[in-house]
Amino acid sequence: MFDLKGYGWMLWDGVQLTIAVAICAMVVALLLGLIGAWGKLSTSRATRLAAETYTTVIRGVPELILILLVYYGVPTLIQDVAETMGFDIFIDFNSFIAGVLTIGFVYGAFATEVFRGAYQAVPRGQIEAAYAIGMSRILMARRILLPQMWRFALPGLGNVWMVLIKATALISIIQLPELMRNTDIAARAVRQPFTFFFAASLIYLAITVVSMLAQQRGEAWANRGVRRS
Repeated sequence: MFDLKGYGWMLWDGVQLTIAVAICAMVVALLLGLIGAWGKLSTSRATRLAAETYTTVIRGVPELILILLVYYGVPTLIQDVAETMGFDIFIDFNSFIAGVLTIGFVYGAFATEVFRGAYQAVPRGQIEAAYAIGMSRILMARRILLPQMWRFALPGLGNVWMVLIKATALISIIQLPELMRNTDIAARAVRQPFTFFFAASLIYLAITVVSMLAQQRGEAWANRGVRRS
């Protein structure tokens, strides 16, 4: 049994905030992923270029740099622009919002590729048949395209979620009291870094295992009635 010297509540508070950040960031990532996939599959060259630029740049820059850039750089940039326009303002960016937006923006690029691959995995014949019997684009998407896209996308999105969970630890650098930040504070307070960081690693592992089990159940539900060769 770990002796957390009365600091167990800090780890519990950190776990709750970590999960809240991860869920909110995943929602942002899913929305950006759908938009990015639509952009990459668009017939417009400009739209495809914008989506390709987004995924290339975001996947090529470390998450830690992006977090610092959003939290410290964006407010400063806005203030500088406001000053040139004659406005004197002070912007204090909330660390929770900065973390959610940055993590969501980063993993939206990975979700884009997942959704793009899922769309391309849907048999073209089914889409053509839907149009042939008079289905509208919206009805086709609701009944034919989206249900199958989610089935093909679930494994990839599950992996995105599990990597995203671990990436939330990077937000500790902007003082958000999530699991990693609170663990570091408690470890320094009682000078037992191994005990606390090992406990935190087990918590991250537990969240990952639960996520894997949920993913397996989700995939089984999505593939119900599908004949396997």
